[in-house]
Amino acid sequence: MKKYASFDDYLVDQNSKNQAIIRALRQLVKRVAPGLSEAVKWGNGCWVRSNGPVAYVYLAADHVQFGFFSGSSLKDPKGLLVGHGKYVRHTKVRDLSEIDERAFAALLRQAARSR
Repeated sequence: MKKYASFDDYLVDQNSKNQAIIRALRQLVKRVAPGLSEAVKWGNGCWVRSNGPVAYVYLAADHVQFGFFSGSSLKDPKGLLVGHGKYVRHTKVRDLSEIDERAFAALLRQAARSR
């Protein structure tokens, strides 16, 4: 697993398409949950509170995951979240046009409150 000193270092190391997606998600998080801090954990960009991680971005071969550590407990009326773990769920973003700002913001607000 590659280590990064900061979220910015993590971002710069990604290809241009993924950088654009991550930048858009980063702006969404800053706007919707300004109390979260950026970090790099487990080799991935994360947004955290003092009591633990809330959301993350993970790079898969053909998409960027925008995930939530408490994802299994979130209300997801649009059925965007996937995953089979006990807690973590994510949505797959293959292109900037797939970022549903309203739905992602609703999920993020819930996740930020649940931690």
